[in-house]
Amino acid sequence: MEYSPEFKKNFATAYLAEEYERLEEEIAGALSAAAADAELVQFAKEDEARARERQAEILAEIEKILAKEKEEETAPRSLVLELRAGAGGDEASIFARDLKEMYQKYAENKGWKTRSIDDLTLEVAGGGAYDDLRYETGVHRVQRVPLTEKSGRIHTSTASVAVLPIRAKSKIEVNPADIEMEFSRSGGAGGQNVNKVETAVRLIHTPTGIDVRSSSERSQQANREKAMQILLAKLEFLHEEEEAKKHAAVRKEQIGTGDRSEKIRTYNYLQDRVTDHRLKESWHNLPKIMAGGIDDIIRTLKAATSESL
Repeated sequence: MEYSPEFKKNFATAYLAEEYERLEEEIAGALSAAAADAELVQFAKEDEARARERQAEILAEIEKILAKEKEEETAPRSLVLELRAGAGGDEASIFARDLKEMYQKYAENKGWKTRSIDDLTLEVAGGGAYDDLRYETGVHRVQRVPLTEKSGRIHTSTASVAVLPIRAKSKIEVNPADIEMEFSRSGGAGGQNVNKVETAVRLIHTPTGIDVRSSSERSQQANREKAMQILLAKLEFLHEEEEAKKHAAVRKEQIGTGDRSEKIRTYNYLQDRVTDHRLKESWHNLPKIMAGGIDDIIRTLKAATSESL
């Protein structure tokens, strides 16, 4: 990496750039003095070597700072949690909503902003949100006695979770001709129309059949932009999932493939226990966990991922 005066314009690297230039002036002064006095040549060479070594260290520090800034710029600042009911009928739908509420409470406890896109889709915005929740993708299983079960029989149901990062600039390019758009009125509670104009937007990506609906924004344009963000995130997710399957045997991450069909966790209400099958670890106190207390699970997952890289 070569030095650039532009480093002085960056608040994070300005002090290092100033130190680099000071050393450059020090070297020039030492060499100038040596040119006038032959006895100072050896001292000048030693001073130059020390200064050049320090300059190399400074450039390495600047490079790290700039790399971190670039990473933070490209890191998703928000994400969409998309949940789907799996096997188990009505109980699966109830469980999917329970999971959505769990993630929403966790996010709110972290100080992140949350917003429901629809019944089973949650948007989360905040620094570190994607880093914390990215490994929640997969099938979550619940074992419990449903409230509607009169005989006390234990039911096993599932719900799948997909964590879709929303990036400032998508990695995927979409041909506008491949997108169909529909408009409708945004519905309120009880099926009432809270808008007399068609502000809700539905986008369909015809090559894949993926469709997205957004009705959380107040204007048609805003809902269109939100739907497009989510559609691009879904297409990225689909692409990355396909790539992960191709290279599953050589993936470094040992905690899972990121496949939505992979069973990752079981919530056993009778035993008051949550088991993460990737980690082969369990946690107790299900009421606390379902109320958003998943901090220990998230920390353990992140630590395991860091160790496997």
